[in-house]
Amino acid sequence: MGDSHQNWLFEMEVESRSKQTRFINGISAKLRRPMVTEPPRHPYRGAPDFWNDYEWDEGERIKRFTANFLSVGGHVQRLANMEEARRFIADKATELSARYVLRYNEPELASLDLEGALPNARVSVWNEDPAQYWKARAAEADIGVILADYAAAYTGSITVLSSKNKGRSVSLLPTVLMAIIPIDRLKTRLGEIMVHFDEGGRESLPAGIHFISGPSRSADIENDLTIGVHGPGVVYALIVG
Repeated sequence: MGDSHQNWLFEMEVESRSKQTRFINGISAKLRRPMVTEPPRHPYRGAPDFWNDYEWDEGERIKRFTANFLSVGGHVQRLANMEEARRFIADKATELSARYVLRYNEPELASLDLEGALPNARVSVWNEDPAQYWKARAAEADIGVILADYAAAYTGSITVLSSKNKGRSVSLLPTVLMAIIPIDRLKTRLGEIMVHFDEGGRESLPAGIHFISGPSRSADIENDLTIGVHGPGVVYALIVG
């Protein structure tokens, strides 16, 4: 049974490649030139040296990230420390009458003591109780609180990596997202972020790498724009430090 199945797959592949060759040959004949069989040479790979050396100072990174994030409907708040971040989240939760808040399971976010700051809201920690169905809990959340792994000023993008303590649902399903960006994680270019994934190799890649550039925006074929269909409709980037 196994051999016959493998033989069938091999025959199907041979037939498919034969059809592909006949199709391309037909196009080549009409263009009156031979089919290209060798891939084109690419003498240059990746970004040019001048772009790899391109870098803004801290003030410029904050300014450019803020402008780019605001331009797509996001919100940006500059905060001195995590205590200010705690107060900001608490004030917004009160303003929005939030009843349920979900956060990443990380020490930096545990130090915020959101449970104490939000006496009128239930605060849950992702994957703290393995018996819970956490995707459903995330969908119920009014506010999701995450810690960014990186951010790029040039594109106004926040990068978050998923893990067992950092479920992607926390950034995707709540109505409002609060993304804390430590200032040392705010880079100029996406290339400064991507290089870490290359250096680590395929084995160390997380299950998910997400780039958040403001609230969810979707448009149909008639360009009717809708906010919040495929993610939070309100996103706050809190630049801390």
